[in-house]
Amino acid sequence: MASIHSSKTRPFASHQTVTPCTRTHQIGALALVIITFFVTRIFDQSLNSSSFSTPTSGQYRSKNDVVRFSDSGGSIFWPQRGYGTHLSLKIYVYDENEIDGLKHLLYGRDGKISPDSCVKGQWGTQVKIHRMLLQSRFRTRKKEEADLFFVPAYPKCVRVMGGLNDKEINQTYVKVLSQMPYFRLSGGRNHIFVFPSGAGAHLFKSWVTYLNRSIILTPEGDRTDKRDTSAFNTWKDIIIPGNIDDGMTTHGSRIVEPLPLSKRKHLANYLGRAQGKVGRLRLIELSKQYPDKN
Repeated sequence: MASIHSSKTRPFASHQTVTPCTRTHQIGALALVIITFFVTRIFDQSLNSSSFSTPTSGQYRSKNDVVRFSDSGGSIFWPQRGYGTHLSLKIYVYDENEIDGLKHLLYGRDGKISPDSCVKGQWGTQVKIHRMLLQSRFRTRKKEEADLFFVPAYPKCVRVMGGLNDKEINQTYVKVLSQMPYFRLSGGRNHIFVFPSGAGAHLFKSWVTYLNRSIILTPEGDRTDKRDTSAFNTWKDIIIPGNIDDGMTTHGSRIVEPLPLSKRKHLANYLGRAQGKVGRLRLIELSKQYPDKN
């Protein structure tokens, strides 16, 4: 038989002593607060006299380079560029000859796809944005002074026209990005990519690994064709309009004459393939009622 023996436990004696807060402690704490306050004020005044002083003539190139904010405590001079009354960006556009493989993303593996053939259809924005930035006053040819970097590529057009397949597009993007030191320097945060179709950045299968911090321009942010998730991130990416043929927007003679807004019962915009989807099929049926207006 087993027996259980109990023994009386002796409570542990407490040897901790509490020091009472005397009047001396209170006076010392108050003195410390007062000293800290006055020392901080002295430092603030010395910094104000140096930081808020009027800059010398050589400190800024001109008065237009800065914005002056004034209050009772002094004046602060803030750079005009980026924070002032106007926006001034410098964008570097990668040249097709400086990065090995970039031409393949523009013209296909054989170099037979022309930009003029890629400027048509919804994905024409990838060509138009590229051409616009080449002529832009914000363009810089010095990488070290650039705020943003634009990577020209026409992957959707190249893929549709058989210039590259999905595997080749992925491999070529990885190869191109590996040759960009400024891309690695920022983790891609200041690099801009255009993916102007329903597939979005998924045309580059490894976008999650390489472009998760980059700026993506795309016309569809809420969905991605045949994908469970969208590559669009509302905190960094930008929704752009789908491409519209120049003949529909230019002044003078146009290929269509749209109905005045007062006479329109329906307003819709669609560019792409029906793919058997109900909404798209309805738009096509509706457009047949106005063959000269679409």
